[in-house]
Amino acid sequence: MIQEQLVLYRKYRPQSFSEIIGQEHIIQTLTNALAMNRIAHAYLFTGPRGTGKTTIARLLAKAVNCQDSKKAEPCNKCPACQEISQGKSLDLIEIDAASNRGIDEMRELRDGIKFSPTNLKYKVFVIDECHQLTKEAFNALLKTLEEPPAHAIFILATTEIHKVPQTIISRCQRFDFHKLPLDKIVERLSWIAKQEKVTIEKPALELIALNADGAVRDGESLLGQVMAMEDKQITLEEVQTILGVTDIRAVQSLIDFMIEKDNGQAIGHINQISAQGYDLIQFTKSSINYLRKILILKVDPDLDKLVAAELTKEQKEVIIKQGQKLDQSDLIKMIHAFVQAGNEIKLADFPQLPLELAVVECCS
Repeated sequence: MIQEQLVLYRKYRPQSFSEIIGQEHIIQTLTNALAMNRIAHAYLFTGPRGTGKTTIARLLAKAVNCQDSKKAEPCNKCPACQEISQGKSLDLIEIDAASNRGIDEMRELRDGIKFSPTNLKYKVFVIDECHQLTKEAFNALLKTLEEPPAHAIFILATTEIHKVPQTIISRCQRFDFHKLPLDKIVERLSWIAKQEKVTIEKPALELIALNADGAVRDGESLLGQVMAMEDKQITLEEVQTILGVTDIRAVQSLIDFMIEKDNGQAIGHINQISAQGYDLIQFTKSSINYLRKILILKVDPDLDKLVAAELTKEQKEVIIKQGQKLDQSDLIKMIHAFVQAGNEIKLADFPQLPLELAVVECCS
């Protein structure tokens, strides 16, 4: 299973900027700068995991070293592009700051940067999870960033920008990566499934994308996990079983029952989900998150960008309609009841009970 995940992720890693989905603002800025030969000596990529920071860093390394590039895109045919694509280049140095975080490693890097590239035009240093560097290591890196040699380019990547010293940030061109909308991830996963000659239901793809939480890489890993079944036709039910989660429609149905004040149907729905072996803790979290979306879109529909990464257009329309049937006070009451149920369910002898009580309270 792990092997399948790795194969999918590596097999379909974008090899040009045009293949990147999302992050249009970053791609546009970088390609414009490359076309005008305005290459910075240091870049800082920040944003959630799995949103393309490392991939774009490698593409940037290819683009600045490409021998046949007529525009901003790497040609992927010249020796420089081939070396980087195959992971054989001695001039692309990728450093995991989580395990190489001390001052000794930064001093070693500072000493090594003095030497000219072996084969390429630029020596590119990609420092992943740079926020994990020690204070002393940051100070050593700062000296290098202040007076970098002309042949060196630094690309720092982090998921926790608040831990990076301002002195480092100010010496880099900063690019903020965002979570991808659910529709974009579904489109990407659907394309991969077609390449692999696998048929997968759209609701199943949507469930995988939802659990990716805006991260393409996580979505591809989950798709690899599902495809490890070696089933050429994958259903929503199979994905639910493999991931141990319910589809968003299960939450929608529960909310519909509660809007109609139908205690019996709502409680029966909860027990059906439990009987099918799904994790009620996860279901409660999903319900709270769903109610939050209703609240956000009810308060101001223009705030849809806050939930765009988790909803398709159709799902958003359902949520807006449900919100129109709920008073704001009732909605807040529901959220409080489910939050309390979420806290109690972990210790309950009967996991269904806190949810059942929440339903009865909300329907009364």
